[in-house]
Amino acid sequence: MQESTTGAAAPELVTCEQTATAVVRGTVTMDGITEFFDRSFGALPPAIAAQGAAITGPAFGRYDGEPADTIDIEVGFTVDREIRPDGDVVPGSLPAGRAARLLHSGAFDGLDASWERLRAWIEGHGLTPATMRWECYVTEPTPDMDPRDLRVELTWPVSD
Repeated sequence: MQESTTGAAAPELVTCEQTATAVVRGTVTMDGITEFFDRSFGALPPAIAAQGAAITGPAFGRYDGEPADTIDIEVGFTVDREIRPDGDVVPGSLPAGRAARLLHSGAFDGLDASWERLRAWIEGHGLTPATMRWECYVTEPTPDMDPRDLRVELTWPVSD
């Protein structure tokens, strides 16, 4: 990531490759997101391991549409091969193509501001943000962690 003059990560344009994922999908109320993540992360590793697949990156949350009372979400991991459905765990993918990316540093309550900063950067560069975007949890969130240590990579596909 490039650094801005303030020391915060600056948005950048990247090219993503399509990546296989194992996910749990749902339409979730905004106040139910934490429970959905917790339940999903309990189901994913055993289902992935049972198929002999390997997790190849940190956890992510993929969002479709604008947050309202509910949001369509996928919670998962990138994997080394396509998996078979196993209960709530299903195969998915993160798409190939151009995307804007920003590294968020700090507590989850600052994520909305980072997403808005990324949207402004996209539009300021004459690009159009997709309706889908994802956040990759570079540092694993834990209940006892210092929120200042949290790092979340925000990725938003774009078009001209």
